[in-house]
Amino acid sequence: MVSPFVIPIFIAHQGCPHQCLFCNQRSITGAAEGMVTAREVRETILGQLAWPRRHPEAPVQVAFYGGSFTGLTLARQRELLGAAQPFLAAGQVQELRLSTRPDYVTPEIAGFLRMQGVGIVELGAQSLDDRVLADSGRGHTAAQVRTAVACLKEAGIQVGLQLMLGLPGDCPATALAGGRRAAELEPDLVRLYPCLVVSGSPLAELYRQGRYQPLSLLRAVALAARLRAIFEAHRIPVVRMGLQPSASLEKAVLAGPYHPAFGELVLSRLFFKQVRAVLFARSSGQSHRLSLAKADESIYRGRGNGNVKRLTALGLLEGVETVFTPGQPRQSVVLTQVAS
Repeated sequence: MVSPFVIPIFIAHQGCPHQCLFCNQRSITGAAEGMVTAREVRETILGQLAWPRRHPEAPVQVAFYGGSFTGLTLARQRELLGAAQPFLAAGQVQELRLSTRPDYVTPEIAGFLRMQGVGIVELGAQSLDDRVLADSGRGHTAAQVRTAVACLKEAGIQVGLQLMLGLPGDCPATALAGGRRAAELEPDLVRLYPCLVVSGSPLAELYRQGRYQPLSLLRAVALAARLRAIFEAHRIPVVRMGLQPSASLEKAVLAGPYHPAFGELVLSRLFFKQVRAVLFARSSGQSHRLSLAKADESIYRGRGNGNVKRLTALGLLEGVETVFTPGQPRQSVVLTQVAS
């Protein structure tokens, strides 16, 4: 299945009255503050549609990112969504998507969004633990997340959940319990983000005062891997792990588990465990061929060839020939015995 072609529209921090401890949308998105106009939305869509695409058959989505869309006035929502309506009617755009806060979703809002062609709403849940939400200044509860998911599903809108790792007051046990509760809500997709200390955020001041300590990169990767496994077990796709790299973000990060390839680090950790389990189960004293997808060579090797070094140190690659096979399904591990 071809992934959709997404046309992003950034409405940084618009519609959100709260100042969460971790948030500075301008640093995260790199978008300057200011009111995006309907004309700018139309021009952005036209400009993106004019560019040649690798997969012209891919469905086109217009996505409103960076703010709490349904916290805008209804007139403002109509203005922005209305700018995309001619493209929907002409078949040039197939769907709209947006992000918002869980406490800004009602049955009436969900119905309105569906009528406007919105097919996916991502909820900035961040956590499903009320204490963590309060400590982070989110201004909503876990119960409001559950209510928002139900409203959107009832309206026929797909739901995404955005969860954050390492928030103030959080711990691995709480995060994993929240992941299991999130999976029970059966969202259509999930995004996992490590909490970063960015300049201009209240969390930056807490960090300077020694009152907040972010996760290390290793701990964040390990926790994200465990959460991803929870969602995979429920057949819920995790579509992103880690923030989208940008020059503005890298400049703004003061501390925390930032890595431009955070998602690949998580996949590499999971793949290492998968390969290790297969190699542990093989018959000793026999020669084997380990076949992996060519596209998985990077996550198999790991950062600095670390996975291969660990497998070698465990003695698991002795008598094993590793081959990378084009066309083999991603994240599949095939071990066959080779005649002596």
